[in-house]
Formats: sequence, C-alpha cells, structure tokens
Amino acid sequence: MQHFVRPQGSPPVNGYSHAVAFTGPMVAVSGQVPLDADGRIVGESDPDAQIRQVFTNLTVALRAAGAGLHDVVKLTVYLTDLADLDAFRRVRDEHLDPARPPACSLLQVAGLVHPSFRIEMDALAAIDPSGG
Repeated sequence: MQHFVRPQGSPPVNGYSHAVAFTGPMVAVSGQVPLDADGRIVGESDPDAQIRQVFTNLTVALRAAGAGLHDVVKLTVYLTDLADLDAFRRVRDEHLDPARPPACSLLQVAGLVHPSFRIEMDALAAIDPSGG
C-alpha cells in the first residue's frame, strides 16, 4: 500500500492522503452509526462518544472480514454539524496511523437515518495479501 499524502502541487491536508494505491482483496464496510452492540444510541449529545462508537463499529466490521483499521484506504464521513469536525479529527487520530492516513471524503448532511445520529462513516479497506 502506498500513501500519497501530499503529492507535489496538491493543497495541504489535515489527516488524510490525497491518494492511496493498493493491491489485494477489497472490503467494503457499510455506513457505521453510533449504536452499541445492543442497538442503543451512544452519546446523543456527545460528538466524541458518537465518533468513538462509530470507530468501534468500524473495527468490529473490519475484523469480521479479516481486516483492521490499518487496512483502510478510504473513509467517507457524514457529519450533521461541522462543529463536530475537530472532535472527528481528534478521535480519528487516536485510531488511525497519522503517517499512513487513508483517503477521505467528508460531507455535511442535513440529517441521518435517526435524528440523534451526528455521524455516519463507511470505509474501503484493502487486505494485504502478504499478511503484512
């Protein structure tokens, strides 16, 4: 996997790569929301708690497919409030290697499937065929 964080001539980044090249089997993870394993909403008014739960759910889904957060090549993040962007970046940096950030798209949306959800996130991962 090769991370092209900031190719010459591209604008500065904040925790993502402009491009990631990879080989190996792909894993597509559906949008993960801030529900715990029992289906309860986590942190209805706490963006950090919701974002942490989404990363927990993403980790569980990746693990089921034989992958991990280190295999993520692309994230798509949906926030209902851009005021949560700093919280997202802070929590993201706790979970992802800042030296190998995935490509990322971030969108502000008017709402998600439940009115208490502040974030949803889906991912693409590439499993390293060599196991490394």
